[in-house]
Amino acid sequence: MKAPPIPKTFWQYVKSMGPGIIVALAWLGTGDLVDSAIAGGSYGYSLMWVIVIALFIRFIFVSIVAKYQLCNPYEESVLSGFKRLHSWLPYFIIIVALFFGHFYLSYMIKGVGETTIKLIGFGEAWAWSIFWIIIATIFIFKGSYKRIEIIFLFFLILLSISLISVALWNGPDAKSAIKGIILFDIPEDKGPYGSFLIITALIGTVGGSIANLLYPYFIQQKGWKGPQYRKVQLYDLAFGTLILVLINLSVWTIGAEVLYPRGIHIENLDDLANILTITLGNLGGPIFYLGVFAALYTSIIGLTVGFGYLVFDATKVIASKKPIKAEQFNTSNSKIYKMVIFWCLYSPLIYVLPDMPNFIFLTILASAATVIVLPVLCGSLWYITSSKNFIGEQYKNKLFENIILLVLFILSLWSSYQAIFAIKNIIFPPL
Repeated sequence: MKAPPIPKTFWQYVKSMGPGIIVALAWLGTGDLVDSAIAGGSYGYSLMWVIVIALFIRFIFVSIVAKYQLCNPYEESVLSGFKRLHSWLPYFIIIVALFFGHFYLSYMIKGVGETTIKLIGFGEAWAWSIFWIIIATIFIFKGSYKRIEIIFLFFLILLSISLISVALWNGPDAKSAIKGIILFDIPEDKGPYGSFLIITALIGTVGGSIANLLYPYFIQQKGWKGPQYRKVQLYDLAFGTLILVLINLSVWTIGAEVLYPRGIHIENLDDLANILTITLGNLGGPIFYLGVFAALYTSIIGLTVGFGYLVFDATKVIASKKPIKAEQFNTSNSKIYKMVIFWCLYSPLIYVLPDMPNFIFLTILASAATVIVLPVLCGSLWYITSSKNFIGEQYKNKLFENIILLVLFILSLWSSYQAIFAIKNIIFPPL
């Protein structure tokens, strides 16, 4: 397949955007809406600095992941580099991908059914969840990468109209937001979720973990291969990160302006939408739910496809004695890819049954658990991108990149420690 042209003008760069949009919207539904709304509602703007740190982590981490794939002298995938570092790492990636493919999708699938009920007003949530999963299955198996780009662009417009407009409607307090970003305040626990749990959940969902390894597969399917695409890739990722900034701060503002002044602590999305309806009128709730649906459904499709690519590549890496080159691949005849798609989409349907954990609980728990695997991924990436034996002398990490990754590694260890205790306290509340 002919390589796409390297952009030279501003509009050529704009037209080249795509993988960053897909991966940003795939990340967005992994708890961002709930965590940001709860953080804003419980603590106002005081924890907003966590969003800044988490997005900084994500951009640097994913940028270095992409650098390895585009610039290593072997033209190999990141997982091939992991295999050369240690043979068990691809197996670890498969296990983690399947684990989080189940739990990430659990609250998204449950949430998309509940959201549809609020938008349409009839039917059962579990039935709508199944309906949308069937539609997603057809789309994934029938759609090409280019079609995925188009549908995600449509959902991005929907998100912008919905969540950002609701935030502007409420009138954000710019002065308080700036203080929340620069003061690094850790307030006393309020509401059902402690500040440390909120911090670790936000780092897990926004800073990211296994989902950060999905971005190289989307640039791979885009046709970007080689160092010559590094510049456009950085702009693409920066655009995706900007999308995350706007959406996260919008939802945070909704929580800070609507919930926090009233001392209201939400237990589910209905609580937030109901308050929005009271404060903004009858259009407040539906507009918010429209954005929630867009965020959740793009994540369902994006993560499912991404995990399918990831596990498919990992099995190829394990089976091959030579490094697997980072090239576009055809998954239409892959049983492994199809099995992962079905696992991600259909195994979480157990949570739509009665008396299963609610949407908010699943979101917070899965988000905090995400952080636990971050040290292994961060440490492995740090090693292969700082060694000339892996990435080559020209592109190995500079001093400032190694310092940044050292800080991220230490932060990931601290976050994992906090997350383990936070999860323990949720499952086994102290007497």
